[in-house]
Amino acid sequence: MWQKRAVLATLMLAIAPVSFAQKAEAEDPVGVTATEIRVGATFPFSGPASALGNVGKALMAYVEFINDKGGVNGRKIRLIALDDAYSPSKSVEQTRKLVESEEVAFLFSPLGTASISANVKYANTKKVPHLFVLSGANKFTNHAEYPYTTTGLPSYDTEGRVYAKFITERMPGSRIAILYQNDDLGKDFVGAFRSYMKDDFGKLVVAKSYEAADPTVDSQVVSLKSSGAEAFFIAGSPKFTAQALRRSREIGWNPLTVIINSTTSVAGTLAAAGLDNAKGVVSSTFLKDPTDPTWEHDPGVKSYRAFLAKYIPTGDVAETLYVAGVVQGEMLEKILQQCGDDLTRENIMKQALNLRNFSPSLALPGSAINTSVNNNQAWTSLQFESFDGKSWIPFGKLVSAAD
Repeated sequence: MWQKRAVLATLMLAIAPVSFAQKAEAEDPVGVTATEIRVGATFPFSGPASALGNVGKALMAYVEFINDKGGVNGRKIRLIALDDAYSPSKSVEQTRKLVESEEVAFLFSPLGTASISANVKYANTKKVPHLFVLSGANKFTNHAEYPYTTTGLPSYDTEGRVYAKFITERMPGSRIAILYQNDDLGKDFVGAFRSYMKDDFGKLVVAKSYEAADPTVDSQVVSLKSSGAEAFFIAGSPKFTAQALRRSREIGWNPLTVIINSTTSVAGTLAAAGLDNAKGVVSSTFLKDPTDPTWEHDPGVKSYRAFLAKYIPTGDVAETLYVAGVVQGEMLEKILQQCGDDLTRENIMKQALNLRNFSPSLALPGSAINTSVNNNQAWTSLQFESFDGKSWIPFGKLVSAAD
């Protein structure tokens, strides 16, 4: 009898720690309580790309909106959004604070290629979901290397190839000037042009870089004009895009001008350049522009305008970066809804890779998010648009990454 009891006791001791650990994990995942889930984010609220901080401000406002509705599945979201000033070293400090001190359940929507680059290995090594990062850098789409990262912008390779195709078809054989930020963002766009144009790249393209810490890009723009280029592509942050648009017009240079979709804010970029100086500029989008009369009666845009009036009352409806922040908020809400009561990091990651035909209210018609274990990208389609001096006017058809 005593031998049976000894065996039973041994089995209970062996099983108990595992059962207790599983129970503790189920009841108390990192960053989660019965009433709250903590989510961490970093944005450039200050520094050379502070205009992009409006994405973070809109995301914070949308989380407030969610919480006012009662949260998600009975839990409020505590979004801890820290300023990294567009500095990789500051971003590392803030990201570690979020994970190690604030103990957030996951990281969501950090913005800036260099900053994300500085943190991506850390987040993946720690197995902290690093979701819908706001960069199109190609390396972040490598899900095999970064299984805990998903992207919230079209890849720069996709976007860049779309622009290269557009320019070369619109102006065959013309010289193309490229101004690019000397980091992964700018280099990926240059690489996309090189990949698409092949041998013609060396014959037709002249490129000049700038550093994010530079005061101006005036000298680069003057140099690019002297090349005789008839098309001008700008791959940089809003501040330098505005400078380049203004300077090119000041020196009487009026080429076909294309800018990247993260710099299309009328209030944040084009107003700084001077709206007349931006007239005729081409870009692309995957979201509705609330100032476009096309969407005047659209339910999503009407709801957005009401949201903006209540939660960002001083916000300019022409600031399309707010749109990006709200769409990120809808994605956050959707993931948490799908998680139900299982808010372990494992399930959060699983649900982030299980979005099916999800169209945020401000997504263009026909554009939907479909993530999977083989696709960590939210957006793979783009719509061309041209600025008429007041608002962006879409043209052509929705272009898929496969086109």
